[in-house]
Amino acid sequence: MVQERVNAYFEVLSTLQTATEATDFSGHVLSLGAAFDRAIGIARSATAAGGKLMIVGNGGSAGIASHLAIDFSKNGGMSAMAFNDPAALTCLGNDLGYENVFAAQIGFHARPGDLLVAISSSGRSPNILKAVAAARERDCGILTLSGFDAGNPLRRAGDVNLYVPSTSYGFVEVSHLALCHALLDLAMGWTPKDGPAGPGAAG
Repeated sequence: MVQERVNAYFEVLSTLQTATEATDFSGHVLSLGAAFDRAIGIARSATAAGGKLMIVGNGGSAGIASHLAIDFSKNGGMSAMAFNDPAALTCLGNDLGYENVFAAQIGFHARPGDLLVAISSSGRSPNILKAVAAARERDCGILTLSGFDAGNPLRRAGDVNLYVPSTSYGFVEVSHLALCHALLDLAMGWTPKDGPAGPGAAG
């Protein structure tokens, strides 16, 4: 019985990445391949011009943000930063309200052409939505990752929007991490022949 539940769990999880729905800022549906190509292009253009990726999220999504900032910088050669330093969050939350903790940091650091990666399972977190608005004001590119309600406002806010059709935090968060890793691995040149070892891995 437990084995059946385990199998079912991972079967659901395995379908969610390819079931992810992608759209652009106008709401036009994109294939997942076209969305990845566009997002990778924005990231490369940003960093090639001396810009950076800025990654924001709350809770589990903050963990994903920190993880990705390191991987995009170290492995991908693309400058990236996560705005979840505890001192910054507590200072800005205390002084400006928690809904402004990311928007304020975008105001400090964003430059035109940078890319904001905004991650929210619900797509409704006020501080994430305000971060997107602040990035838009500064002519940054925006990639969003959301889940839960298909009509969530974050899903309509980015130049590229990736929506995971699930109402489970675990499924959505794991899918967001997988999607972001896929973006990085594909940007680094991964192909099916690389298999699980990844691009450039030693044999």
